[in-house]
Amino acid sequence: MGSTETREFPGMRADARRNRERLLAAARAAFAAHGAEAPLDDIARQAGVGIGTLYRHFPTRLALQEAVYRDQVENLCELGEGLREGAAPGEALESWMRALAGYVATKRGLSQTLINSLGKDSEFLSSCSTLIRETGGKLLDSAKQAGEVRPDAELTDVMRLCHAIVLAAEQAGEPEGSAERLVSLVLDGLRRNPAGSGDRPS
Repeated sequence: MGSTETREFPGMRADARRNRERLLAAARAAFAAHGAEAPLDDIARQAGVGIGTLYRHFPTRLALQEAVYRDQVENLCELGEGLREGAAPGEALESWMRALAGYVATKRGLSQTLINSLGKDSEFLSSCSTLIRETGGKLLDSAKQAGEVRPDAELTDVMRLCHAIVLAAEQAGEPEGSAERLVSLVLDGLRRNPAGSGDRPS
C-alpha cells in the first residue's frame, strides 16, 4: 500500500499531517537507497520542508527510523486485511507472502539498526512483530480452512521461509528474479494439492 494518507492523527493540522507524510515518504526512499544513516538534511529537502519541521515531527533520528518501520508494518498488515476480505484465501496468502518478502528485502538494514538501538526483544519491535504475525496467521488459517494449503503448515515456517528467500536472493546477486522464483517454489510446497502430484498426507 505504501502510504499512510488515510490514517488519522488526532489534534494535528492538515498541513502538519501532509508534512509528516512527505517526511515519511522521503525517509523511506532515503533509508532504502542509502541505509538507515541517510542524512536528515537530505530527507527534509526531499520532503520539501526545513530541517526544523523534521525535528518537530521526529525529534531524533531513532524516532524517524521507528516511524518509518512502523508505517511499513502497518501498510503490510492493512494489505493483508484487504486481501483477506477481497480475494480467495489461497490467492490472498500468496499475494501477502510476496509482499512480505518484498518488505523484508527493503527493511533488513533498518531492522538491524533498530535491533542494535533498542534490542531485539524491545516493546516496539515485539509489537510490530505481533501485528505481522496476527495478519499472517489469519491469512494462513483462512487458506487452511479452504483446503488450499497443507494443514500442517505453520506461520513460523512461512515467516522463516520468506526471510530465507530474501537472503538467498541477495546472495544470488539478482534479488528480484530469484525472490520471485523462490516464493513460487515455497508456495507450491504449501499447497495441499500441488500441480502434478497426488494428495499430501494430513
